[in-house]
Amino acid sequence: MKYGFVNVAAAVPTVKVADVDYNVQQIESLIAQAEERGVEVMVFPELCVTGYSCQDLFKEQLLLDHAEKGVLKLLEFTRKFNVIVIVGLPVIVNGLLYNCAAVIQSGALLGIVPKVYLPNYAEFYEKRWFASAQDLNPTDIYFAGSPVHVSSEPQVFVTTDGVKFGIEICEDVWAPTPPSNNLALAGADIIFNLSASDELIGKHAYLKSLLAQQSARMISGYVYASSGFGESTQDVVYGGNAIIYENGRLLEEGSRFSLEPQLKMCQIDIQALHVERRTNTTFINAQREAHARVISCKATGQRDFELFRNVDPYPFIPKSENMQESCEEILSIQVMGLVKRLHHIHGQKAVIGISGGLDSTLALLVTVKAFDKLGLDRKGIIGITMPGFGTTDRTYNNAIKLMQTLGVTIREISIAKAVIQHFADISHDADVHDITYENSQARERTQILMDVANKENAIVVGTGDLSELALGWATYNGDHMSMYGVNAGVPKTLIRHLVRYVANEMATETLLDIIDTPISPELIPADEQGNIKQKTEDLVGPYELHDFFIYYFLRYGFSPKKIFLLAKRAFCTANNDEAALYDEETVKKWLTTFCRRFFNQQFKRSCLPDGPKVGSVSLSPRGDWRMPSDASSALWLKECETL
Repeated sequence: MKYGFVNVAAAVPTVKVADVDYNVQQIESLIAQAEERGVEVMVFPELCVTGYSCQDLFKEQLLLDHAEKGVLKLLEFTRKFNVIVIVGLPVIVNGLLYNCAAVIQSGALLGIVPKVYLPNYAEFYEKRWFASAQDLNPTDIYFAGSPVHVSSEPQVFVTTDGVKFGIEICEDVWAPTPPSNNLALAGADIIFNLSASDELIGKHAYLKSLLAQQSARMISGYVYASSGFGESTQDVVYGGNAIIYENGRLLEEGSRFSLEPQLKMCQIDIQALHVERRTNTTFINAQREAHARVISCKATGQRDFELFRNVDPYPFIPKSENMQESCEEILSIQVMGLVKRLHHIHGQKAVIGISGGLDSTLALLVTVKAFDKLGLDRKGIIGITMPGFGTTDRTYNNAIKLMQTLGVTIREISIAKAVIQHFADISHDADVHDITYENSQARERTQILMDVANKENAIVVGTGDLSELALGWATYNGDHMSMYGVNAGVPKTLIRHLVRYVANEMATETLLDIIDTPISPELIPADEQGNIKQKTEDLVGPYELHDFFIYYFLRYGFSPKKIFLLAKRAFCTANNDEAALYDEETVKKWLTTFCRRFFNQQFKRSCLPDGPKVGSVSLSPRGDWRMPSDASSALWLKECETL
């Protein structure tokens, strides 16, 4: 598995009911296509060798004999291929007929998996023809000229290059306790489902929900192929579903009701699944009693690796169809966190430094919503603008307008005189715009906020976000510190969307201008035209790249090599006639910067104030991320050099 990715496919051939020769030809055609495209494991629909809707023809020995001969043909056909093929067919064992999946690779019959749960209600009556795996006495048989052990025991197939998969058939996944539960807990990373589910109003949506939930619950990939065009439509219709999920996320989906064969291919990230399983202690506990018979397969012989699956460049951003609901939920989490803190301390007032930038704007919006929820007067929110040497008219005016619009108490306290006095006290030349020049201003602002909070019996609401915490882009004991950090779990790229969501509610031009303002601490004087001169992203790199790095570094623990691979796919590939966002050297440069800063700045994260966790990634030293402040970044930086 290169970078932990496995190429899988769901295949939906056209069939002719009871015409084994035709069906095998269609299956062979799709196998050849899959091999050419580098598929490693592929699954076909339930009983695809004969057709699912044969009904009482399953009692005919001629059909059953030809099904076995069909597998012989597939064994011969696949001798020159490496792809693992899973096909459905009826198999006689000890005189009983079973609805089975046959696993084939390079001319070898690796195993036969019988269906466990047979639907026998409404339009289904499989028990008329088939026995359940629960009725099967373990036995060794010869099938298609090959010796094979058949039993009800769970089976996990393992390739020599580490791909582990299990199989269940149609109704199995609809059962209260699907076989895939045990298969995944016994080590299967991917579940393949051969199905023949008919189409009914609303059933497809339920099916997708079911597969999403099962793949998420089992922290697995789930590849589903269901019967399509050609099955008998005597009483029901088969839509031909080809669906691939990974840990609850839809990766690929075919077209229902197509007249043409389909081969839907995707890459499943086994490494990401393993990280999730290692992290999830509930999964670890649940797997203690799981067991399965292990069947060895040979390596699938993957060609030169190419990442072709889509990679979202903005993993923290909700999808457009869920944007409004997600933004409301995120804001509610932030608001409820602050509400509880204020309620606990019987707080009536809050102090926030308002710069006219994104972070302080979101913190103010959250605080206003919290006060409204508690029924407190908004005048208890003391917004303080603290112009300094780098403050521009644009940000200053936006800060004032925002506070006026929201109806909070406005205070203006210039830091210039205090900082100049401080420079004199520590013998610093005010014309030297170094780190001392910048941090002295940041700490002066924090001192003002803290002292006003003491005077007003209020708490200081922090404005720093997740991205800044990851990069250490905060002045230690300056803007790094507060009494409750409402933005601590929100990355920079997401903050724009949250503020835009509120802007759409309020219909205010001020919020829209804040969104469009370059991100800056404004600690260096503006240029001759009064524009922001110190732009954060010029110094530490684009936040959209850093948020991408943060997500995959923290959520999955990926190495720089894999993050670089994913970032190239997300940012360096032209898409829909749009030019690539960055070149590879730019991505490499800022990935190296991220690794260096993340390790060097851990000491700031080790003493963070409280703040609500919002998403799957958090840097709280009391929760998701516990790291020594003195850890070496050598391994990561060395790998960055090899990119």
